[in-house]
Amino acid sequence: MVKKHLPHKKNTLILLLLLVVFFSIALFLGRYPETGFMSPRLLFTDSLARKLVFNLRLPRLLTSLMLGMTLAGSGMVFQMIFSNPLVEPGFLGVTQGAAFGAAFAIIFLNPSIWIIQGSASFFAVTGLGLSYLIAKKIHFGGWIIRLILSGIAVSAIYSSGIGIMKFAADPMSQLPEITFWLLGGLWSVTWREFLVIFPISALALLVIYLMRWRLNILSLEDETAFSLGISPRKYRLIFLISATVATAALISVSGIINWVGLIVPHISRRLFRSDTSSSLPAAMLLGGVFTIFCDTVARISFAGEIPLGIITSMIGAGLFIFLLLNKNIKVQK
Repeated sequence: MVKKHLPHKKNTLILLLLLVVFFSIALFLGRYPETGFMSPRLLFTDSLARKLVFNLRLPRLLTSLMLGMTLAGSGMVFQMIFSNPLVEPGFLGVTQGAAFGAAFAIIFLNPSIWIIQGSASFFAVTGLGLSYLIAKKIHFGGWIIRLILSGIAVSAIYSSGIGIMKFAADPMSQLPEITFWLLGGLWSVTWREFLVIFPISALALLVIYLMRWRLNILSLEDETAFSLGISPRKYRLIFLISATVATAALISVSGIINWVGLIVPHISRRLFRSDTSSSLPAAMLLGGVFTIFCDTVARISFAGEIPLGIITSMIGAGLFIFLLLNKNIKVQK
C-alpha cells in the first residue's frame, strides 16, 4: 500500500518544485531594464528594479498563484460533486454574478477597487444562493440536475443584466472599464488587493484541502454516501460555499478568467489518480503553474499587456483539444 502511494507523492513534490522554479523565473522576467530576464544582482544596485520586483511583480505573482490554485481547486470540487467533467467554478452563477456586480459598481456606485471587489463578491455569492433556492423549489429530477438547471438560469439572467449595463454605460469611460474587467487581468494588483483577498481565499482553500477525501464519497449516490457515514447535503454545501467564496474573492480582483477551473482538474486526473486525496493538491499546484505561466506571457509578449483571460482561454482550449484527441493519456486509478 505504501509503495502504491509513493509515485504520487514524488510527482507532487516535482510539481511543487516546478511551481517554485516558475515563480522565481517569472519574478525576474519583464521589460525592465530591457525585455527578457533581469539579473537578480540589480536588486542590490538599482532602486527602481527593487521597487518593481517587490512592489509590483511579487504581489501580482502571489495573486496569480492564488488565482490558479483557487480556480483549479474549485473546479475539482464542482466536477466531483456534480459528477460532471464539464463543470467549472462559474457553473452556479458565480462568475457571471461577479461580473454583474463589478459592472453594477462601475456604473452606479463609486468605481473604486474596494467597491468593485465588494459588489463582485456579493453578487457572486448571491448567484450561488439563488441557484440553491431555485433548485429547492423545482419538483422534478434529482438534486444535482435541479442545481444544474437553476445554475444555468441564474447565469443567463446575470449575463442579460451585464448586456443591459454595457448598453447603458458611458462609452468613453465606463464601457472600456467594464470590457477590460470582463476580459480579465492582474495589471492593477498591488499589495493592498492581495492582502484583502488572501485571508478569505486561503481559509476557503484550507477547508477544501483538509476535507478533500470526502469528495470521493460525495461523487457517489446519496444513499451510498449516507451509508458510509457522512451527510451528503451538509458536506456538499460546505464545499460549494468554500469554493464559491474563494472564487468570488479572486474574481473580484482579476476579472473573468476562463478555462483554468475546467482544464486543470482534467490534467490532474490524467497525470495522477482520480482519488482527490492526490489529484486535488496536484490540481492546485498545476493551477498555480498554469496561471503564472499565462500571466507572464500576457505581461511580456507585447508593450501593451494582453488580458490574462485571453491567454488562459487560448492555451486552455488547445490543451483541452489535445487531451480529447490523445488516446495514449489515461486516467490513473
